[in-house]
Amino acid sequence: MGAAGLVATSCFIGPALAASSPTDLVAYVRARAADADGNAAGAASGYARALAAEPDNAVIAVRSYRAALAAGDMALVTRSRLILEAARVAPADAAVLALAEAVRTGDQNAVGRAISRIAAGPLDFLAPSLAAWSGLRTSSTAIDALNETVGTSAIGKHYSIENRALLTIAKGRVEDGLAMVRLALGLDRGGVDLRIAAAQLLAGQSRQDLALDLLAGDDRTLAGFGQALGKGVQPSPGFGVTRVLLRLAADLGEDDTAPLTISLARAALGIEPDNDRARLLLAGALAQQNSFAQALKMLAEVNANSPYATMAATQRVGILEKAGKAEQALAAAIALTLDETAVAADFQMLGDQLILAERFSEAVRAYQQALDRAGVGAPWVLYLQLGAALEQDGQWAAALPLLEKAVALAPDQPVALNYLGYAQIEHGGDIAAAVRMLTRASAMKPDDLSILDSLAWGYFRQGDVARALPLLERAAEGEPANATINDHLGDVYWANGRLYEARYAWQAAIVTANKADSDRIAAKIASDPARN
Repeated sequence: MGAAGLVATSCFIGPALAASSPTDLVAYVRARAADADGNAAGAASGYARALAAEPDNAVIAVRSYRAALAAGDMALVTRSRLILEAARVAPADAAVLALAEAVRTGDQNAVGRAISRIAAGPLDFLAPSLAAWSGLRTSSTAIDALNETVGTSAIGKHYSIENRALLTIAKGRVEDGLAMVRLALGLDRGGVDLRIAAAQLLAGQSRQDLALDLLAGDDRTLAGFGQALGKGVQPSPGFGVTRVLLRLAADLGEDDTAPLTISLARAALGIEPDNDRARLLLAGALAQQNSFAQALKMLAEVNANSPYATMAATQRVGILEKAGKAEQALAAAIALTLDETAVAADFQMLGDQLILAERFSEAVRAYQQALDRAGVGAPWVLYLQLGAALEQDGQWAAALPLLEKAVALAPDQPVALNYLGYAQIEHGGDIAAAVRMLTRASAMKPDDLSILDSLAWGYFRQGDVARALPLLERAAEGEPANATINDHLGDVYWANGRLYEARYAWQAAIVTANKADSDRIAAKIASDPARN
């Protein structure tokens, strides 16, 4: 049974721990509470005490293993991992951490054992690339082995193609390797990590010209690596294994994969302690688990001169926002725009934070600066955001052409169709045309309840209560805390003569509405003659 299954099926403390001292029980309970609260450091400390009282308890070891990974207590990680391995319940990523330790210490026998365990588990698709880089085979044999895996599963092919390209460069076959890199980039045009790794190896082969060509473009991270390229790097097991692990970590990103991302990033940092890409991925995964203090600590460790410094500063804004630190997030976003290298995306992020703060006129200025910096090739979303900010600032006449421009640039984007359609309804535009837009948007995203609400509202404003009501009831069932949906549902119930249900829906809307909307809805309830 893997660790996930062990945690899922073991809701008890453990018989030996239950017989331990009250102090140890308190430590365990406090650790569980800290864990639930996203306090990784506190959780790891409590689990360490509980594990000291019951050193063979695999249930505690599972929890201490995950908490220690989040907290960065690698001694506790190793201690917990060894307990889980001895009990034969170690999770799949434990082998990744064992591999990182073996690579760091140069223990080839341990490297071989760790890769064999990886090959026998759910991360088996990594094994050929890890083996190729680990030094278990010669470079030419490693490339041949990766050639054989290209025709296997789609995910195996994905990793084999990239690592075959990098290994070919490492072998000295620069032109062949570069051609493979370009092929891989054609399959994944956003392959910034692959560009950087290939450029570092090319510079190590004294081909700075080719390296700089790979790093060309407007991306500030790539430009930073171009400036810091120097003599590049020489291929090594540590270099290759680290990049395989981080490639997978970058491919993940969902909340339910955050524990694996944390393990991969910690393993990478165990091999390359100065790897800032690992820090960024680790910070993102920690934030997904609400370990905001640890996430921000990771970002603070990124050197101000690192090529990843700007990415770290940008990521910090998002983590502060998610942590509920709105003022700090806004201040961090402002700081990004004060830098002389600020680009459109920085002003766009500032606009987003100003919208959240309901400072709409300032958001208008931020989005306008973003649009100005983006120039003629500005994406549709900037027109949409500027138009939306103007609309929320009460400048409908100025907003309309920008919203129409967004739809013209992106006629198949439901979010653009929804905003323009709903705004036209609210501002006395052509309701029939708006409903047509909203019908298209809803057809493209039938599960989007906000679009469903907009479409229902359009039907209602056309006088078609019968069509509006079931759509709004479905939307309210899916998002019972949505103030706008409940407000609309109350209006439609009222028009349909269902007065009690109307008041109930309005009361539900008040619970989550902002102050202005709450006052408006309360006034509707107060003016209801049926209450008197």
